Amino acid sequence: MSFFSEFKEFAVKGNVVDLAVGVIIGGAFGKIVDSLVGDVIMPVVSKIFGGLDFSNYFIPLAGQTATTLADAKKQGVVLAYGSFITVSLNFIILAFVIFLMIKQINRLKRAPEAAPAPAEPPPTPEDIQLLREIRDSLKR
Repeated sequence: MSFFSEFKEFAVKGNVVDLAVGVIIGGAFGKIVDSLVGDVIMPVVSKIFGGLDFSNYFIPLAGQTATTLADAKKQGVVLAYGSFITVSLNFIILAFVIFLMIKQINRLKRAPEAAPAPAEPPPTPEDIQLLREIRDSLKR
């Protein structure tokens, strides 16, 4: 088997194609979650906590005097812990949404349990059979 035919067989297998589709959809879904956190959730959190803007929380490591993260990065190295808080929140939300999706998928995959088949009665013990035979012979 040639190299190209082996590669073609590998590339068109269902698992590889499924993985590629998952990565593409995951990337797009990540952008949606970034927007949800950055444009919807973080402004609400900021409003609740008195106008805090987590994206501008940083510690200057090179003696910067800038007041915004973008300006501080232009002046040198910074420890941008506010960005870390935002990315961590993105992860928590994404993990929760994926958990809910997997839970739904698993619930839909579960087939309804079929009614148990009627079981055969256990064999009658010998002493009971003997008593029945005696009873039947006495009736005759």
